[in-house]
Amino acid sequence: MSKWDLDYLKAAKKILEEGTTVSNRTGTDTIKLPMYYFEFDLEKEFPILTTKQLYFKNAISEIQWIYQVQSNDVNWLNERNNHIWDEWKIDEDGYWIATQLVPDENGVLQKKQVKKFFGKEYAGTIGTAYGFIVNHYHLMDQLLDSIKNHPTDRRRVLSLWQDCFLDTAVLPSCVYCTEWDITDGKLNLLVHQRSCDLPLGLPFNVTQYATLLSMVAHVTGLKPGKIGWSVKDLHIYVNQIDGIKEQLRRLEELGHYEAPELWLNPEITDFYDFDTSREQKDIKVKGYRHMGPIKFPVAK
Repeated sequence: MSKWDLDYLKAAKKILEEGTTVSNRTGTDTIKLPMYYFEFDLEKEFPILTTKQLYFKNAISEIQWIYQVQSNDVNWLNERNNHIWDEWKIDEDGYWIATQLVPDENGVLQKKQVKKFFGKEYAGTIGTAYGFIVNHYHLMDQLLDSIKNHPTDRRRVLSLWQDCFLDTAVLPSCVYCTEWDITDGKLNLLVHQRSCDLPLGLPFNVTQYATLLSMVAHVTGLKPGKIGWSVKDLHIYVNQIDGIKEQLRRLEELGHYEAPELWLNPEITDFYDFDTSREQKDIKVKGYRHMGPIKFPVAK
């Protein structure tokens, strides 16, 4: 049984039935819950949705991009046929352009083209966000050292939210903080997310961090344990409702498949040695059965 499908669609149903409709910077309203919490036990299940297809290679290349390669260069993703950050890519002249809601002189929100200059030195990137922060503060090196050499450490916090770099980040980190714990030989993870698009963002994020936890446990001689996941502002954009209803229909009429298995190359002993090519030879998901894709629009 895929517990993740059941928990995910339970949250989706709660948003549709109890959520509050609000406006936001993108110009497309959302239905939101102010907070939500999930729990995962990786000893029992690797979480990847089966009621819709999740593009696993894209999800994993993004998490490698952030924590293993530690890059903010969108071209690196493009070279691996991953285009999920294209909408936030700074152009060759150093500008990022989007259509968003902006208050006019009377404070009334109006849709306008936003053009923000970051500088040509940031061309092709998302600015000072995500992998840039991991690299700048050597976050993964510190984490791996702490796990290996200070297993009882209670200050094992990785924060991607750094005030001094927010102004030069196109999109400040949504999953902004992780806390890492070792108990009974298992590596556990607490994830904090400031805002989450349930149809598109959450399935990617959950599978990504379950994989990241497994990768870190793999190279540190631990077993992957539990993940606690807190979300502030869990939402569905109003133009995504039909897709979510289709996913709910699939669950009600077709059920769901068994969760697949994550395979990591047993020969890898260094976190930075996992293959980061398009083939991802060292990270595979085995036995993944799903009900096909559901197309959801992206809000920029």
